[in-house]
Amino acid sequence: MRELLIVNPNTSEPVSALLQKHAQAAAGSHVRVCTTTARFGAPYIADEASFAVAAHAALDAWAAHLARHPVAPDAVLIGCFGDPGLMALRESSPVPVTGLAEASFIEAARHGRYAIVTGGQRWGPMLQRLAQALGQSQQLAGIHTVVPTGAQLAADPAAAHRLLAQACCDAVHQLGDVQAVILGGAGLAGMAQAVQAGVPVPVIDSVTAGVNWALRHAPVAPARKTPASTSPGKGCLPRWPPWACRPQPPGDPSPDESPEPRRLRLAENHRTMAPWFEHPNCSTRSAHPPPCAPPPPSCCCATALRVWKFS
Repeated sequence: MRELLIVNPNTSEPVSALLQKHAQAAAGSHVRVCTTTARFGAPYIADEASFAVAAHAALDAWAAHLARHPVAPDAVLIGCFGDPGLMALRESSPVPVTGLAEASFIEAARHGRYAIVTGGQRWGPMLQRLAQALGQSQQLAGIHTVVPTGAQLAADPAAAHRLLAQACCDAVHQLGDVQAVILGGAGLAGMAQAVQAGVPVPVIDSVTAGVNWALRHAPVAPARKTPASTSPGKGCLPRWPPWACRPQPPGDPSPDESPEPRRLRLAENHRTMAPWFEHPNCSTRSAHPPPCAPPPPSCCCATALRVWKFS
């Protein structure tokens, strides 16, 4: 199962819960979504100062997550419409990284020119600067902000729906030549669907856009060419490791041998040659022949033994 990590550069746990809920719904059951919250900074980013701190907080949250979970996720999504720390996190991460804003810009640009509607009046110039840095200034028709911040809008969804629906319509009519509207902000997650009915162009949810980008760019594990089983008995056909091609001990069963004599011979081989199969790094005896370099303790010794005895 693939894993998507959402880094919330806000310190608000309710915002993290909101991101987790809507991101998991957008990703589906085949993806595990995990959300980590900034350990310092503002409860909700709404100005230049808190945005600057949030870039550091995002990097710190990423490092703290890796300290707890050594295996990196398949993709990282910065859960703030402004993408604090995007380039630094992308530089330091071995997996694809995007933010709510960048992913939304890319999604909206597929429709043509687009407008942004978000909470917090100070976000206007900040988002304009980000769009220019990401090469989106030509596609961006304009930015329409409402007075309440995203956190305040999230606290009163019914009032937020009415306010944002009107803001989206105003953006379309006032800016002209707008083919899509981005409803941007972690606190606005899930509201695009609620306001869409009253807006004449597609309304893009920034969280959904972020999840879609991350899943498109996250690597997909290659499909196994042959099924594998670790269960002994009839039909056990494992994917043989490299050592299986090395010379096997005397008495290796012939493919033409009938099942019952074959089992008896294998059992006898295992009994008489047990020391030869003792694995130096594992408490379980295995079918590793001497020419094979000792594998790590996590090797498939038990599986190999079961196959050797019951195939």
